[in-house]
Amino acid sequence: MKTYRIAVIPGDGTGPEVVAEGIKVLETAAKKFNFALNFTNYPLGGEHYKKTGEIISDDTLTSLARFDAMYLGAIGHPDVKPGILEKGILLRLRFHFDQYINLRPVRLYEGVYTPLKDKGPKDIDFVVVRENTEGLYAGAGGVLKFGTPDEVAIQESINTRKGVERCIRYAFDYCRKRNQRKKLTLCGKTNVLTFAFDLWDRTFKEVAKEYPDIQTDYAHVDAICMWMVKNPEWFDVIVTDNMFGDIITDLGAMIQGGMGIAAGGNINPHGLSMFEPIGGSAPKYTGKGVINPIAAISAGQLMLETLGQDEAAALIEKAVIKVLRENIKDVAAGKMGYSTKEVGDLVAGLVEKGV
Repeated sequence: MKTYRIAVIPGDGTGPEVVAEGIKVLETAAKKFNFALNFTNYPLGGEHYKKTGEIISDDTLTSLARFDAMYLGAIGHPDVKPGILEKGILLRLRFHFDQYINLRPVRLYEGVYTPLKDKGPKDIDFVVVRENTEGLYAGAGGVLKFGTPDEVAIQESINTRKGVERCIRYAFDYCRKRNQRKKLTLCGKTNVLTFAFDLWDRTFKEVAKEYPDIQTDYAHVDAICMWMVKNPEWFDVIVTDNMFGDIITDLGAMIQGGMGIAAGGNINPHGLSMFEPIGGSAPKYTGKGVINPIAAISAGQLMLETLGQDEAAALIEKAVIKVLRENIKDVAAGKMGYSTKEVGDLVAGLVEKGV
């Protein structure tokens, strides 16, 4: 029996609630497909920071390196200044473990409301591949004459040939494996950000020569935003830099029904990856049992796909689709018609039955 070691970071707010349901579904799938998941909890987040003053230690990073994957609930605490936990935990984990791909499926399931008029599941089904360790989030820059009328703030976007090329290659490979429209769109801003996106554009065109079976396309990020609303069916796989990827994936979450069902992965294809629901910690709902766990369950599904357990992952997705179509009234917190635990029970029950 294959055994996978999973580090669990339940995190803040409703994170522990949705992670618990994700683990329930994952364990059900593991039992059905004859593999094992060993979960180890790490109490990282706002409460830990408030009690200890520690965000994440070097010893913890060393300990995490022995796992096969990380499963994250949510980071964000109302008593901790924004940016401290996000940079200290999320970004540090991404950078330390070189999780250079942020993978964000954008898929509208049957029965889920989208604000896009006359669009349905056949129209909204694409994936965003976002570079995850460079760009404006690399942390390069500084402040001069802080707090004075002459203050200068500089934030630099770092783009390396290595970083850009490995992201683009991953996107081409993923597009080929996905095997749907086999179309890869580069999202950039070549008309203004001429240095950075000249590198992206040149690399994209060079790598494309090695993938003659993949149709290629380019669009400015502002046009991407417009077309994601007007014609989402145009897209199959989109590849872009860190900043633009961060923005367009939130738009993607909205057109697929909301943060309650959006999941993603921070991927190191040759190392340790981390999977998480896209929504925040939602502290106002903590302990009420009304938060939607589907995003966390889908993050677990994405984790199994990445670990090579494709059959188990596919069964979880089928169960999620059935629950969204036949049971949940509304994916928003408090409007599902079921509690957080009950939604987890529904999905786990279908996985156990084979849907």
